[in-house]
Amino acid sequence: MKFVNEYRDEDLAQRYLTQIKEIISQPWSIMEVCGGQTHSLVKNGIIDLLPEEINMIHGPGCPVCVTPIHLIDKAIYLAEEKGVILCSYGDMLRVPGSSWSLLDAKAEGADIRILYSPLEAVQLAQKNPTKEVVFFAVGFETTAPANALSVIQAKALGVINYSILTSHVLVPPAIEAVINDEESQIDSFLAAGHVCTIMGISEYGPLVEKYKIPIVVTGFEPIDLLQGIYMVVKQLEEGRHDLENQYSRVVKDDGNQKAIEIIEQVFEVKNRVWRGIGNIPFSGYEVKEAYAIYDANIKFDVQIETAEENKECIAGQVLKGIKKPNECPQFGKKCKPEFPLGAPMVSSEGACAAYYHFHQAAELV
Repeated sequence: MKFVNEYRDEDLAQRYLTQIKEIISQPWSIMEVCGGQTHSLVKNGIIDLLPEEINMIHGPGCPVCVTPIHLIDKAIYLAEEKGVILCSYGDMLRVPGSSWSLLDAKAEGADIRILYSPLEAVQLAQKNPTKEVVFFAVGFETTAPANALSVIQAKALGVINYSILTSHVLVPPAIEAVINDEESQIDSFLAAGHVCTIMGISEYGPLVEKYKIPIVVTGFEPIDLLQGIYMVVKQLEEGRHDLENQYSRVVKDDGNQKAIEIIEQVFEVKNRVWRGIGNIPFSGYEVKEAYAIYDANIKFDVQIETAEENKECIAGQVLKGIKKPNECPQFGKKCKPEFPLGAPMVSSEGACAAYYHFHQAAELV
């Protein structure tokens, strides 16, 4: 625990808080992009310890939360109507589609399984050669290498009853979409350290220069976040806009080149619909034509492209940082983790779930 505890050191945290308070002179709005960062900020009480001049805005960095409803409907259709063995990560099972969730479908008899890795799904396909196995591949750039590798492995093993239903989204285009939203009033960003571990930091430089906005790549422990916030505030107070790397112990400038090669072998960048936000150009991965037999969209030709959002859910405004979770009229009322109206109340990285479980505002429930 030594190397974890040093990033949770109370005295060091207090020193960063003191330094932030000493240099801040005006209000600043800072968006932490990743849902894991949101949970750490809320769970560790950091948002309540920061000076009142700092407004932490919670961004769209929860891949489960931004998976569009029609893709969840597709996954349910494949399990119920096509009889596939549908596999995914645990969070995805409770996210509501247009009518119900994968967990509801499982309760009705569909063969839906929770796995920890897409490589397990390839093994499952090997063991069940008469069944189609589909892995619901959800995530940011972080999980893309493993999902791509599962396709490469399936091809190498000659496993043809395996495919992936892809819902991969990319962080830099999402940041740009948030900046360009007319309701957005964000002064700077904390970028997601785990994404940059894979992709490096070069994609963020053009955003910094184009929009004259500071971006600091930041980790997830309390000290990481406080140092990242300090670095951002220092830039803002000095009138600078630079790309900085707080998470340098993990993130290298050029990322993980082997992982990037695997991603580029299987995936290509396409437009992607984000739940609650809409279409963001060039913000997602799709399976390349060379691997089309492993693309569930092509293999099963499921024509479900749109689905209605729940009109009582303000997840889109939460994901864009326009409103806080507890500003939703249904927060803690009609919308709770066991009966969610939207994905951010379900996911372990969802802002609504973080507020419900950890923030003092949840006491109002």
